[in-house]
Amino acid sequence: MSHLRGFPDLPPVWAFGVFLLQGLLARLLPLAGLGGWAWPLGWVLLAAGLGLAGWAALWFWRKRTAIEPRRVPKAMIVEGPYRLNRNPIYTGMALALLGTGLLWGTLSALLLAAVFPPLITHRFIRAEEQALLDTFGAEAERYSAATRRW
Repeated sequence: MSHLRGFPDLPPVWAFGVFLLQGLLARLLPLAGLGGWAWPLGWVLLAAGLGLAGWAALWFWRKRTAIEPRRVPKAMIVEGPYRLNRNPIYTGMALALLGTGLLWGTLSALLLAAVFPPLITHRFIRAEEQALLDTFGAEAERYSAATRRW
């Protein structure tokens, strides 16, 4: 995409963009307030999401493979959180955005978190899954068949 030239096209940048838009919507188009229950649940989801993303990222270091999208993987990670989910870093980011949506305290901010999974699937996940198939073949195919994407 030529219009993104120079833009750091990385998943955390997109997650931060969604977070900023959540804040903007919370101020300009709050829709409905969420009430006192949203604050503690928001912190729990934010912490759980960041914890999951951090735990999953640690496996890239353990396997000595690149964590950056669009790089050819040297190892296939199927341990830790990857046993249950093919994209636990992205899932962690999505949980964190649900948490920040609750922390902003408005329905509009919370609903915006739903934009992140399809955006990341389109921008990154499909290509990453293809790279795994190209690199690891049948092993990647078995893993994808047995493990959920999100």
